[in-house]
Amino acid sequence: MSDLSLNAADDLDILSDNEMLRYSRQISIKAMDIEGQEKLKQAKVLVIGAGGLGCTVTQYLAVAGVGEMTLVDFDTVELSNLQRQVLHHDENIGQAKVDSAKQTLAQLNPLITINTINEFLDEARIEHLVSEHMLVLDCTDNVQVREQLNQSCYKHKISFISAAAIRMEGTVTVFDYQSSSPCYHCYSSLFGEQQLTCVESGILAPVVGLVGCIQATEAIKAISQMGQGLNGRILMIDAMTMEFREMKLPKQANCSVCSAPV
Repeated sequence: MSDLSLNAADDLDILSDNEMLRYSRQISIKAMDIEGQEKLKQAKVLVIGAGGLGCTVTQYLAVAGVGEMTLVDFDTVELSNLQRQVLHHDENIGQAKVDSAKQTLAQLNPLITINTINEFLDEARIEHLVSEHMLVLDCTDNVQVREQLNQSCYKHKISFISAAAIRMEGTVTVFDYQSSSPCYHCYSSLFGEQQLTCVESGILAPVVGLVGCIQATEAIKAISQMGQGLNGRILMIDAMTMEFREMKLPKQANCSVCSAPV
């Protein structure tokens, strides 16, 4: 988003008295302050996936005051989802996940805008959506979609926050697409093409919530420009031992995305 467009929207982005009170505990954080809260109000975030991670991430972005979110998923709510996908309820079974999620998010914060897309995105649609947002959150378990998101985010230099949770484990990392920074393909090339699912391997509900909370925190930090993000680092969570480890993620010299000749 250009400085010009931000300036043109300044009047709309001033916090109301309602918002000042609603977000007062957050504004009290010195690194956030009113300026950071206004940046959250101006933000337009794309969230891919309305499952376990997507439900956790969007509820915290909503209550934090992120002004506009576009939530994408093509699935419907099933009984087995309710153990961890906290925006969905029994009465939502059979409903599109994005519609179910929007209903709950609107109750959590009626002051924000929630757009929904109930479809599996092709490459062209991903390209278009990424270009319209200032931050992209990967809450899917589909490697192919992640790779497509990575390529589009790299092209438009839009930060991409990716997370995963399975069994009792999770990872979170941030890609900012600076000249010396790695991209998601640098990451995926280290671990191969294996795709584990919750159906096959299981997932403990609080673990996906924990990982989603960290992903949401990184998103809020990136938007408000406070603190140090997980850029170029992989945070690995092992809930079985409750250990957090960090691994630096190097830029791969032969990466077909971020090291390809221009």
